[in-house]
Amino acid sequence: MRRRRNQMDTNKLSKFYKKTHAEKISALKEAGVISLEEATVLTEDGLDLDPSVGEHMIENYIGNYSLPLGISTNFVIDDNEVLVPMAIEEPSVIAAASFAAKIIGSAGGFTTAVSDRLMIGQVTLKNVKDMEQAAQNIKAAEHNILERANEAHPSIVKRGGGAKALETRILEADPEENIPAFLVVHLHIDTQEAMGANIVNTMMEGIAPYIEELTGGKALLRILSNYATECLATATCTIPAHKLKTGDYTGEAVRDRIIEASQVALADPYRAVTHNKGIMNGVDAVVVASGNDWRAIEAGVHAYAARSGQYRALSKWQKNDQGDLVGTLTLPLAIGTVGGSISIHPGAKLAHKLMMYPDAKRLESILVSVGLAQNFGAVRALVTDGIQKGHMGLHARSLAISAGAKGEHVELIAEQLKKAPHMNLQTAKELLNNL
Repeated sequence: MRRRRNQMDTNKLSKFYKKTHAEKISALKEAGVISLEEATVLTEDGLDLDPSVGEHMIENYIGNYSLPLGISTNFVIDDNEVLVPMAIEEPSVIAAASFAAKIIGSAGGFTTAVSDRLMIGQVTLKNVKDMEQAAQNIKAAEHNILERANEAHPSIVKRGGGAKALETRILEADPEENIPAFLVVHLHIDTQEAMGANIVNTMMEGIAPYIEELTGGKALLRILSNYATECLATATCTIPAHKLKTGDYTGEAVRDRIIEASQVALADPYRAVTHNKGIMNGVDAVVVASGNDWRAIEAGVHAYAARSGQYRALSKWQKNDQGDLVGTLTLPLAIGTVGGSISIHPGAKLAHKLMMYPDAKRLESILVSVGLAQNFGAVRALVTDGIQKGHMGLHARSLAISAGAKGEHVELIAEQLKKAPHMNLQTAKELLNNL
């Protein structure tokens, strides 16, 4: 398989995880990923918001709350190598993603497919006397409704986007819950490179009075839906069984145990929630780093997991005819590469540069691939050595830092903690005092 290098020298990033903070920054500069100016910012100033910016982003601003920003390596997505920035406080997430990506990358990497990026806007109507007739009236006026929606936001139309299609849904009454019937009008809107919340909301408010005229109802809600079922991204990977061997487990045994664990997560909502949380560990970290709305992504993804009527695992692991392990993950991803904090937050701007300035579809491909990698790493650990083995080293470092260790003492205390009968904060403090 021929890989394109995206104009970065990944040889300079070899054993990235073993480098010190200063060495990591230097390696990124030497690899052509960041500039000297950006290296200086990372080394000296950091990526915190200037107060003059922060106070205009939110109300009652008092300061910045920082998350560690790291880089997950080894990702090969659609034959392209990519560095993945991740903002997260949880230990082992970046390490697990990088390790999983290394195994998957050695087998060809991730292949992705992204649907047409259409966001959904809703006008929800109450007090509609004849639902069927109202729905017919709306369908007959589809062209006029789309025109009015686009007139409400002409700038997105000039860029090639805008309202593209319309559908109606009748929400039946539920007398037991005292819920009346509602009529919902959906617009499918191409928001180009923006996530598009403001675009969609403006269009929904623009067409609501006309919809009321057509239906005789009253518009109750005029807003986007974060359930982005018209904006789906899928990642797949294929891993030969021999690459799965670990410890006393054969590759075939690991493959089969991963498949069985996936089946449990499809059948059991209690397991599915934790299974999917592991996927979102990776996805959320990249969404946050890129300046996108992780709450919207979380809400939409978990609704998608319950689309069958039961909450299920988002990923699926199977065996192909050659005996390889095949993983698939599909996520609704309403993200953008412009707007919001993306163009003003220094961390978000750096994150997009690290990913070689992806367009929205490419960012979706990165996100869904990270989710599948994270899932593979977590499930593989669960069905072999157990999840705690990988966690404990990083947990020991966190305890050492909490106890007051600094610099080289962090690793020293962490190593002693891993050998201690009880790995807790009190032990870490005692070890540090002894040191």
